[in-house]
Amino acid sequence: MEFGRLGVWCSTDRLDAAGLRSLLRSVEKEGYGTLWYPESRGYESIALGSFLLANSTRLVIGSSIANIYARDAFTARRALASLNALHDGRFALGLGVSHIPMVEGLRGHHYDKPVPAMRAYLEGIRRAGGEAPEGPVLLAALGPKMLALSAAQADGAVPYNVTPEHTRQAAQILGPGKVLAVEQKVCVETDKARARALGRRELARYMTLPNYVNNWLRLGFTEDELKDGGSDRFIDAMVLSGDAETVKTGLRTHFAAGATHVCIQPVTEEGDTRHRDAMLAALADS
Repeated sequence: MEFGRLGVWCSTDRLDAAGLRSLLRSVEKEGYGTLWYPESRGYESIALGSFLLANSTRLVIGSSIANIYARDAFTARRALASLNALHDGRFALGLGVSHIPMVEGLRGHHYDKPVPAMRAYLEGIRRAGGEAPEGPVLLAALGPKMLALSAAQADGAVPYNVTPEHTRQAAQILGPGKVLAVEQKVCVETDKARARALGRRELARYMTLPNYVNNWLRLGFTEDELKDGGSDRFIDAMVLSGDAETVKTGLRTHFAAGATHVCIQPVTEEGDTRHRDAMLAALADS
C-alpha cells in the first residue's frame, strides 16, 4: 500500500457528513496520499472508515487509531478484510490502546498494561485468519517497548504528538521496511502569539493523559514545561508555526529523522475550514 509522502490527520468528530465530504475533496485535490482519523467519543471507527472510503476515489484511509477496547480482534481483522475487499485495497488499520478515561470511564472496560494488551490483541488478529492480515496493521507507539512490538508483529507505527527526535528513535527501533507515519500539528500563521494560543487550545486535552505526558518527559521536556498550558518551547515543538516555508522546513526534519510518511494536522480556530484548506494547499509540496 502506498501512503504517499504526505497525509492529513483530522479530528473527524467535529464534522458532519457534508463537512467530511468537503474535507475529502480538499485532501484529494491537493494530492495528499492518505487521510487519517481517530476514534474518540463520536463516530465509530469502522463505520466512519467505510464512509470515508465510499466518498473518496484514490486516498488511502487510515484509522489513527481504532481503539482495541472498542471491538475484539476477530472483528478488527474482518473489518480490515471487508473494507479492503470493498474499496480497492485502500484501508490501513491503525490500532491503539487509547487512554484510561476513554477505556474505563467511557466504555466501562478494565484498562490493561498497554504492551501486553496490544500483544494479545495482535495474536488474536493472527488467530482470526492466519499470519498475513488483509492490509497494513500499524500501532500507535510512543515508548520503546510498543515500538519494538510494532517492529516484531505489525507493519509499522503511527506515533502522535511527537518530535523529530522521537521519529529518529522510532526509526532506529522499527528498522528498515516498516511504515513510520508521524502526525505533526501545523499552523501557517506568522503571528506567533496567535499560533501558540491555537496550539495550547488544541493540546489541552492531551496534556491530562499520562501516556502523552510520560512520552514528553522521556523526550526531554520538564514537568514545569508541561504546566499551565505548556511552555513556548513545548508548544512550538508540538505545533509547527510560521509562514509556509518555515513549516515545510519543520516537516522535513521528520523525514530526515527517518519518517516514511508525515501526516499534517492543521490547527485552526474551531470550524475555520477556510484556514484549514489554505494550509493544506500551502503545504502540499513539503
